[in-house]
Amino acid sequence: MCTGRVDLELVLQAFSRGADGVFIGGCRLNECNYTTGGNYDALNMALLCRRLMEHIGLNPERLRIEFMSSGEGIRFAEVMNDFGKKIRELGPIGEGEGLDAAELETDLIQIIRLIPYIKLMKNDKLATRLQNPAEYDKLFTREEIEELFSELVSYYIDPKLCQACGICARKCPVEAIAGGRNLVHIIDQAKCIKCETCFKSCPARFAAIRKIVSEPVPLPIPEDARIIVREGAR
Repeated sequence: MCTGRVDLELVLQAFSRGADGVFIGGCRLNECNYTTGGNYDALNMALLCRRLMEHIGLNPERLRIEFMSSGEGIRFAEVMNDFGKKIRELGPIGEGEGLDAAELETDLIQIIRLIPYIKLMKNDKLATRLQNPAEYDKLFTREEIEELFSELVSYYIDPKLCQACGICARKCPVEAIAGGRNLVHIIDQAKCIKCETCFKSCPARFAAIRKIVSEPVPLPIPEDARIIVREGAR
C-alpha cells in the first residue's frame, strides 16, 4: 500500500487505542513506484501529526517515518531496532509524558473530529514537496498549531434567515444538521467537523449560515420557535 494512503486519522486512531508508537515506512523520495508522490504526502502528514501530538503533550518521537527501498533489509532492521528502543525508553503512551489517560483520550478524539477542518486550513502546506530535510521542522510551526486551535471556526444557522430549504442538511457529510419541512435547521456543534460544506452550500439569497471565529456559538432556539410560517399559510 502506498504511504500516501496513510491518513492522519489512522495514526491518531492508533494512539487513541493505546499504541505506544507508530512507524511509517515508504519508498525513497523521488522514487515513487506509482509516480504519484504519495510518499511526500505521507511525510507532510507525519510532520503535521507530530506537531499536533506536541500540542496535546505527546512526545512526537512516538511517530516515525522513514524512506527506503525494498532492498535495504539491513537498514530496515536497524531503523526498527532503534525505534523499538526509543519507544521502550518513552514508556506507555501518556504515562511516559505524565498525562492523565482520560484527558489524553478526550484530546485525541477532539483532534480526530477536527481532521477535515485541519486539512482544509493546512491544505497548501500538505501539498508541499520538501527536498531538504533541514526544512522539515519548519513546515508546521508550534505557533501556527496554537493559532489553529485558538482561532477555531464554528458555523451557526441564523434562525431569522433560514428558509428550511434542506440543502445544507443534505450536503453535510456527517449529518450534523437537524431540520425538516418548514423547520429552522440547527447545527449540532458536537458532531460538526467544521468542513465548511454547509457555509458554501447555503443559497446566497438566504445567506443563513454564519461563520464564527473564536467566539461562543449562540444556543439553538427552542423547538417550538423553529416552526416557519409561510406568508401564504397565515
